[in-house]
Amino acid sequence: MSFISKAYADAGAAAPQGGGMEMIIMLAVFGLIFYFMIYRPQAKRVKEHKNLMSSLAKGDEVLTSGGLVGKIVKVSTENDYLVLALNEQTQITIKRDFVTAVLPKGSLQSL
Repeated sequence: MSFISKAYADAGAAAPQGGGMEMIIMLAVFGLIFYFMIYRPQAKRVKEHKNLMSSLAKGDEVLTSGGLVGKIVKVSTENDYLVLALNEQTQITIKRDFVTAVLPKGSLQSL
């Protein structure tokens, strides 16, 4: 019995001490990877989308997240809605947030 107790005592003494610094460095590296691969690109996309939302104007041809392509007929300044003309007869009202891209002028005629 005393031999087993001595073996456990020796194993505990042989364990490396001061491993906290490596853990901090490893956490810092994971934090940097998270920042540069996940947070920063997402923040950039959000900023670009906000700029797109603020630049919408009457006459712009846009693509919505639902796949609709139309021309902006009316932009409401007091709320976040706009009216899209899908063709000469059909107009729909959508939230401004659902616009994903502004298309070049003349895109509707080429479809």
